[in-house]
Amino acid sequence: MPGQDQRVGPTGASTMADRVAQLREHRGRALAMGGPEGLDRHRASGRLPVRERIDLLVDDGSWFEIGALALPELRRAKDIPGDAVVTGFGLLDGRRIGVIGIDASVVAGTTAPVSMRKQGRLIEHAQRHGFPLVLLCDADGGRMPDVSGWRFSGLPLDFRTFLKPRPGTPAVPRAAAVLGPSYGDSALHASTAHFVVMTRSASLALSGPSVVEPAIGEKISDEELGGPSAATEAGNAHLVVETEADAFDAIAAFLSYLPSRAGGPVRWGAPLEPVRNDWDDVVPLGNRSGYDMHDVLDCLADASSVLPWADGWGGSVLCALARIDGRPVGLVGNQPIVRAGALDPAALAKERAFVDLCDTFGLPLVFLHDVPGLMIGTAAERGGILHGYEALVSRIAEATVPKIGVVLRKAYGGGHFAMGGRPTAPDFLFAWPSAELGFMAPETGVRTVNRRRLETVLAEQGPEAHAALVEELTAEWISEAEPWEAAAHLSLDDVIEPSETRRVVVAALSVAAHEEA
Repeated sequence: MPGQDQRVGPTGASTMADRVAQLREHRGRALAMGGPEGLDRHRASGRLPVRERIDLLVDDGSWFEIGALALPELRRAKDIPGDAVVTGFGLLDGRRIGVIGIDASVVAGTTAPVSMRKQGRLIEHAQRHGFPLVLLCDADGGRMPDVSGWRFSGLPLDFRTFLKPRPGTPAVPRAAAVLGPSYGDSALHASTAHFVVMTRSASLALSGPSVVEPAIGEKISDEELGGPSAATEAGNAHLVVETEADAFDAIAAFLSYLPSRAGGPVRWGAPLEPVRNDWDDVVPLGNRSGYDMHDVLDCLADASSVLPWADGWGGSVLCALARIDGRPVGLVGNQPIVRAGALDPAALAKERAFVDLCDTFGLPLVFLHDVPGLMIGTAAERGGILHGYEALVSRIAEATVPKIGVVLRKAYGGGHFAMGGRPTAPDFLFAWPSAELGFMAPETGVRTVNRRRLETVLAEQGPEAHAALVEELTAEWISEAEPWEAAAHLSLDDVIEPSETRRVVVAALSVAAHEEA
């Protein structure tokens, strides 16, 4: 028509339909990820493309993506759709989550300024609105030359928000799935996560083999550097699974114990009976008899509710999320079949991180004591056992969630305090009739406290008199260590039968949580 504006845009599109066609073309390139060649290469390694991972993770029809049309600052002849990262929101079992999924089908998922800006935007949304953040890690570190020279210093990486919430705001749960070689930025993401699950073919380290060898001359494989064994031993991963689908199931399970929103209440489940109820048989008498603390957890927790947390690290203490009568809790128990349950620096660090997780997200803590003490000796001292012990007992004492302790068999020295003993202010502390408490185990304490007397008797009266005195002193020591005097002086709230443990813990948790009947 005469007078109608006939201006044509810079790309030659003259109608809205033309512009929509252009948009669809751009979107098509974004959805293509690494293209047929890149996707084929990615699948050949046994890994799923990032968008298929997201489809497996979130509820059907709930995916809402942002930043799909992003491109790198330094353009190349080959497209890098989305700058090798997919970000957006979805529902996981009905709860809102934010997702950062690295696209390793193009440029090995390497990080550059735009991809980092996309990730920061997603993290900002999650923290502002309080919903969990899920990180799908699969990247070969930083991208050159995008992050080289002055560009590295100017990366849009705000450590005030990238690694943790802003001061004064509650933390949001972070869960990471390590699904391939994960170095640099992906490793940093995993280090921020409260729960890290990895597949057996994945690896996790600060820098990959391609950087390690030229930098320090160490030729090493992905598996040796950061495979499941290395990652779990270092405390970098909490669970190892076979498939990517298993990893997403584990993340769903982990988040099910936590609040749907930061600072909100935890979700209860339907109460279930435990898979075992043989309380009187599960823990043998005699401090030198071994047993598996997992069996005790199976007697205490609801069936199929125990989710191990870092079993491959600090093995003398077990940590697990579980439900007791439907209530989400954190369980901490000594593991007698690993160094008799003695706590070394790794076990202390693991327990502290778990206590922090539970206190951060409102999960009551239940401590199951069977600990001979803290590990002593040169290796323990050089490993920082003093600092680890101080940090743990302080964190337990500071925790504001309900704290319940049960001494099953032995609880000696600093190990007792490191398991939520009376000086760390538990709400309730109970013991079985088999419990022994004290500064040291009898066999060590008797010889330490009475060393000169025993040496004199041995020298003057001989081995038989020495053995008789040891037996007499040990009996006295054990008598003092039994739970009756502790209960008489209110160091214990009660001595309970093993078969009463679950009922007592349920009742104590209800009282400590200020719940109405």
